[in-house]
Amino acid sequence: MKRMIAIFIITLCLAGCMIGPDYKRNVVDTPQTFRYEIKESADTANSEWWKQFNDPVLDGLITEALANNKNVRIAAYNVEQAAGILMTTRSVLFPQVGYTGTGTRQRSSLNDAISPLYQNPYTSLQALAGATWEIDLWGRIRRLSESARANVFATEEARRGVILSLVAEVASAYVQLRALDEQLVIARGTLNTYSESVKLFELQYKYGQVSKMIVEQARTQYETAAAAIPRIESQIVITENALSILLGRNPGPVARGKALAELTMPPVPAGLPSQLLERRPDILQAEQNLIAANARIGAAKALYFPTISLTGAFGTSSSDLSNLFKGPSNTWNFGGSIIGPIFTAGNIAGQVQQAEAGQQAALLAYELTIQKAFADMENALSSHQKLGEQYAAEVKGVAAYKEYARLAWLQYREGYAPYLTVLYAQTQLFPAELNAVQTRSATFIALTNIYKALGGGWVTEADKLSQVPSGGVPKPSEGLNTVGSAFNAETKN
Repeated sequence: MKRMIAIFIITLCLAGCMIGPDYKRNVVDTPQTFRYEIKESADTANSEWWKQFNDPVLDGLITEALANNKNVRIAAYNVEQAAGILMTTRSVLFPQVGYTGTGTRQRSSLNDAISPLYQNPYTSLQALAGATWEIDLWGRIRRLSESARANVFATEEARRGVILSLVAEVASAYVQLRALDEQLVIARGTLNTYSESVKLFELQYKYGQVSKMIVEQARTQYETAAAAIPRIESQIVITENALSILLGRNPGPVARGKALAELTMPPVPAGLPSQLLERRPDILQAEQNLIAANARIGAAKALYFPTISLTGAFGTSSSDLSNLFKGPSNTWNFGGSIIGPIFTAGNIAGQVQQAEAGQQAALLAYELTIQKAFADMENALSSHQKLGEQYAAEVKGVAAYKEYARLAWLQYREGYAPYLTVLYAQTQLFPAELNAVQTRSATFIALTNIYKALGGGWVTEADKLSQVPSGGVPKPSEGLNTVGSAFNAETKN
C-alpha cells in the first residue's frame, strides 16, 4: 500500500509538466505617432462619446440597439457556447464518477456442461459506483483546456467587437438620416422657388413679355429639383430600415431629434498607436486565437507519450434482491492502464504539423490585424481632417453661389444679362447645397470611425447597456470570471 501511495504522489508531481511551447507575446513593430494625429485631441476614448452629440434621441437609439440588436445577442450565445466547450474540455482533468445498476434473469442451455449445484435459470443483480481518471502526465488535457479557454476569450472579444461596430453604425446611420432629411428640405425649398419662377414666366409668356424658351428653361430647373426629391425620399426609407434592423426592430420609421446643423461635433479622442494593441477587440481576439493555436501544439505533441488512466469501482452483487445490500454482497475493484503509440503511420506527426502550421497562420493573422488597425486609424484621422477642410470650402462655395445667383437675377431683371446666366447660377447652387450637407454628415461619420478604430473603455460602458432579457443567456463576463479563475488555479504549474 505504501508503494502504491508513493507511485500516486510521484505521478501527481509529474502531472505538473506540460509538453509544448508556452505563449509569449511577440514584439510588434508599431509606429510612434499617427500621420494625421490631431494636436487638439481630448482624452475621451473611455467615455460614452456618442452623448457628446447632445441629441437625446440618438442616445436612446443606441441604448435600444445595445439591448435588442440580434447580432449582439448572437455573439453573447456564441460566448456561452465557447464557455460550455471549455467546461467540457477541462472536466477530463478531474475523476469522472458514475454509477451503474444491472439486473438480469438468464437460463443457460441444458446441453452445456454445468454443475448440478448451479441454479438454472438464475438471477444476477448488481449496483456499482465507479470512477475513472486520466492522469494528465504530459499536459495534453491542460493544453486543450488552455486552447479552449483562449477560444472563450476570443469569442468574448468578438462580442465586444460587435458592440463597438454597432454603436458606430447606429451613430453613422442616424447622422446620415438627418443629412438626408436636410437634403430633402433643401430640395423641397428649391422646388418651391423653381415653381414660383415657372408660374411667373408662364404668366409673362402669356402676355408676350418673355419667350417660350425661357419658360422651358425654368421648367427644366423645376423638373430637375422634382426628380431629386423621390431619390432622397427613397434613400431615407432605406436608411430608416437599415437603422431599424440595427435597433432590433422590424423595418419602419425612426424618431428624429436635433437637425444635422444642431448636432455638436465631439472632440477627437487622444491615443497612441501602441494603445490599439490593448483597446481594439479585434486585435485582442486575434491574439487569443494565437494563444489557442499555440496551446494546440503541446496537445498534439503529447500524443507521442503514453496515456495513463486509473479505474475503480465499488458496489454490491447478488442473485437475490434481499441480499443485494448486505455485507457479503460487497464487491470492488481498482486498476490502471497505460496506452502509448508505437507506429501510427504519421497520424501524430500529421497532427503536430497541422498544429504548428495553424499557429504560424494565427501569428500572421494577428500581425495583419494589427496592421489593419493602424490603417483604420490613419484613414479615419485623415478623412476627418480632410473632410473638415472640404466642408469649410464647400460652405464658402455655397455662399458664393447664393451671391452669384442673386446678382445674376438682378442683372436679368434689369436687362443686363440673359436668363441663361440665372439658370447656370441656380443650377450650380442646388447640388452645391446638397453636397455641403453630405460632406458635413461625412465629417461626423469620420469622427465615429475614429472612436471605432481607436477602441477604448467606452466599449465597456456600452456593454453595460446591453441587457439580456429574463430567461436569456447571462452576461458572458459573469461566466468568464468564474471559469477563468478556476482554470488559472489549475494551470499555474
